[in-house]
Amino acid sequence: MNTRRILTAGALVATGALVLAGCAAGDDESSASGGEKEFAGETLVVTSFGGDWEKAFIEAVVDPFQEETGAKVELITLYSADALAQVTAQKASPQIDVVHFSGGQEFTAAEQGLIAPIAADDLSESGDLIDIATAGLERGEGPVIQLAPIGLVYNTEADAPAPTSWEDLFDDAYAGHIALTDFSNTYGVLSMLRVADTLGGGIDDPSEAISELGALASSGDAIVVPTSPDLQTAFAQRDTWLAPYAMDYAGTLQDAGLPVEFIVPEEGATASLITANVVEGRDNPDLAKLFIDFELRPEAQAVFAENMRYSPVNTKAELSDEAAESVLTGDELDDVVVYAPGDIAASRQAWTDEWNALITK
Repeated sequence: MNTRRILTAGALVATGALVLAGCAAGDDESSASGGEKEFAGETLVVTSFGGDWEKAFIEAVVDPFQEETGAKVELITLYSADALAQVTAQKASPQIDVVHFSGGQEFTAAEQGLIAPIAADDLSESGDLIDIATAGLERGEGPVIQLAPIGLVYNTEADAPAPTSWEDLFDDAYAGHIALTDFSNTYGVLSMLRVADTLGGGIDDPSEAISELGALASSGDAIVVPTSPDLQTAFAQRDTWLAPYAMDYAGTLQDAGLPVEFIVPEEGATASLITANVVEGRDNPDLAKLFIDFELRPEAQAVFAENMRYSPVNTKAELSDEAAESVLTGDELDDVVVYAPGDIAASRQAWTDEWNALITK
């Protein structure tokens, strides 16, 4: 494997420098036939989320890309907020080619000219992608490469019926056994917006949803958790029966031996999105776009569905029976409600302030 790792430190955001660590094995980029591959000698710097995601990423995208093109990929571990800060700090002299976001930061990056627009025609896979994957292209954002549906995670051993609606969060049958996600976590905001749609206010006026959810927390009918590990603790140790959360993490809980299942409410799920974006100002945008095209290949999409339980955005992805039962695919994604990152960004702080005032009472 020719992948190299790039290590970062907080001070690098201010300086815009990158510290390279590790050496790429195999400097000979010639093909088996002795001819040099088209992009031999070129290098892409690509952000990664690390951990299991990176393992799947290398298998699904990085290794095939290096093998087929002859180019090398250097990975830098940056979570979304830090990635945006890094790209912003480096605007005058960018050092990253492809940046991944999972919290809607592509909206800000596009608005500030930090990422380059991608046309559907730039992506050979565009004809096979679900609409969600390319909806942001017209806003200058990169395509969605992975999708994690958010619905209701239910404890199958609960002394209460399986939920069918977002409104079941307010059913007395679950009182004292609900876990809500804090608004510091995007999953909490997205879940709230689905509740707002169900109650009638929608994204334009979610005050009722925030108030009702906040009342659950302040009354003790629900606990508030900030992170995924905290949710696992809630189901394992705090007698939680019901929580709005992501489908892939429901699978993680199942792997940990917890008796849970993921339920798509009758009003439809929402989703957390991961996008891939070409950083503006680098000298190899075509190679960066080609890399993103590799991310959208059905084979790559299948790896993430099998290994990470992300719903594939390419309709041609072929999954095992087990994976197909663990993710939403094809027509099942038609009812997933996705909110434009800009619409959330405009009001998120106000919603968070309102939420914090309620849960700290």
